[in-house]
Amino acid sequence: MPAKTEKAGRSQAVHNSRIYVENSILHIEGMLTHQNIPKLKKNIRKDRKKPVDHIDLGKLEYIDSTGVVFIDWLRETLFPGAEVRHAGDKVQKALKTFSTQQVQIPKPPREAGMLEATGNILIEAWNALRDILYLTSEIILWSFYGIFTSRGRRKGAILQQMVLIGSNAVGIVSLLSIVLGLILALQSAAQLRQFGAGIYIADLIAISMVREMGPMMTAIIIAGRSGSSFAAEISTMKVTEELDALRMMALNPIQYVVVPKFLAISVCMPLLVMLSIVLGILGGFIIGLTYLDLTFITYFNQTINILQPKDLLIGLSKSVFFSWVIVIIGSYFGFQAQGGAEGVGKVTTSAVVASIFAVIVFDAIFSLIYMF
Repeated sequence: MPAKTEKAGRSQAVHNSRIYVENSILHIEGMLTHQNIPKLKKNIRKDRKKPVDHIDLGKLEYIDSTGVVFIDWLRETLFPGAEVRHAGDKVQKALKTFSTQQVQIPKPPREAGMLEATGNILIEAWNALRDILYLTSEIILWSFYGIFTSRGRRKGAILQQMVLIGSNAVGIVSLLSIVLGLILALQSAAQLRQFGAGIYIADLIAISMVREMGPMMTAIIIAGRSGSSFAAEISTMKVTEELDALRMMALNPIQYVVVPKFLAISVCMPLLVMLSIVLGILGGFIIGLTYLDLTFITYFNQTINILQPKDLLIGLSKSVFFSWVIVIIGSYFGFQAQGGAEGVGKVTTSAVVASIFAVIVFDAIFSLIYMF
């Protein structure tokens, strides 16, 4: 019975609620809820042209969040500048909780000028370079340490990575290398044949595959295939907090995750480059045999005579350096991941693009160094 009585009393108060303007004061009496606001809103529109200095809530018994919004509407639209007065404790608490009058809308940040934007880019580039150098030094340190001991990594991790990086990449590297040799030889043979210099197709293919195309194309394939895998694996471990779990178990994430990849790719990349060189030369031999009427002995002797030990040394040294670049860049972007699955996709894409770009740039630098 008491509950029904209270409910009936509140319903009666809702019906008895009223709003009116008297002596530049807006009075709101009774209850201000979503039930009676439409009626009160209709009534107050008739007095919208009357001046109102403040809103008197002394006789307001109850107010809900809709009522607070209604009062804010009065103060903003019908009677701008009107102040609320004589509100009870409960009403004041509701106004403080739900009113938007006290909310300060933050100003949009000022756009950076040209000098500021340039400075921000330089600072970000310097921080990224510093982080990469720190990461590189740590990877090289732990990799050198990992040659002599297997502490801090899983048993058989290096062999497993050699299968993933090297053995599983033999097919794609072989196919693209022989196709590349065929294309280079075919495009060059048409020009050499006009001058009766078809024999020099062996020189062209041998030098280009050993010194340039073999190391660079293999590195680009591995960057797209394995570099993306490095970044995706490490970034997934980062966002799922597996790296933090390794640290809690007193395991160095670089020693546990990165070092096996670094050691495995350092061994596999030169082997893949050697395979690429052989198959690229084979592709050139197919064109020389079918299009230029060269014999196997002639082509083989010309290839052996033109190649020198330093050419092989240049190609293999490039391959080792490119392999390190791929691991370091993939690891760097992997450790920078954040934001869940979307972040993993972003850093994986960035790692592949940066690795391929770095391989091409360093190949050009090596070419200039070896030339002079």
